[in-house]
Amino acid sequence: MAYKKIDEYDHDVTQGLMKNYRDTLGLLGEDPYREGLEKTPERLAKAMQFLTQGYQQDANAILNSAKFHEDVSEMIIVKDIELYSMCEHHMLPFYGKAHVAYIPNGWITGLSKIARVVDVYSRRLQVQERLTGQILHSIKETLNPLGVAVVIEASHLCMMMRGVQKQNSVTTTSAFWGEFEKQETRSEFVKLISSKLH
Repeated sequence: MAYKKIDEYDHDVTQGLMKNYRDTLGLLGEDPYREGLEKTPERLAKAMQFLTQGYQQDANAILNSAKFHEDVSEMIIVKDIELYSMCEHHMLPFYGKAHVAYIPNGWITGLSKIARVVDVYSRRLQVQERLTGQILHSIKETLNPLGVAVVIEASHLCMMMRGVQKQNSVTTTSAFWGEFEKQETRSEFVKLISSKLH
């Protein structure tokens, strides 16, 4: 029996993207109907829907789905969260790690939900600066914590493959709110995400 992978994609979006990608291949000087490229427009159409699925997801709803009352007021950090996103300027990937912390104010959320929030906003056409702030604001709005901190370290293929072509450059962005605006708390967070405790 032949292998058959089943995925669900919007039919109309898939068809529209396929036509556009087929036209693009032709404009680039390729034959979109040759054997190696015949199914590429469909693959691209589905890949782009997967890579931008964050538009159909609600980060706040994800956090609220596992929101628990807990009398904890110590820093909670989820670090080294892998992220993959698409630069909105060239539609080339950027990838790296996010480090997210918050200080509860009566409410906590499931640890996996923090990683899911990173995915929701990274699976969109993005700039790293905005992505960092969106993660912070979602946690701030839903959990009403005493403070939130987000640091993202990422490599951008738009800088590596084209333009300045600097393969070893890493971009770091940060956003701090509440208790993390205090130097002492911020320093503790930075020290913890920099250390290898495991």
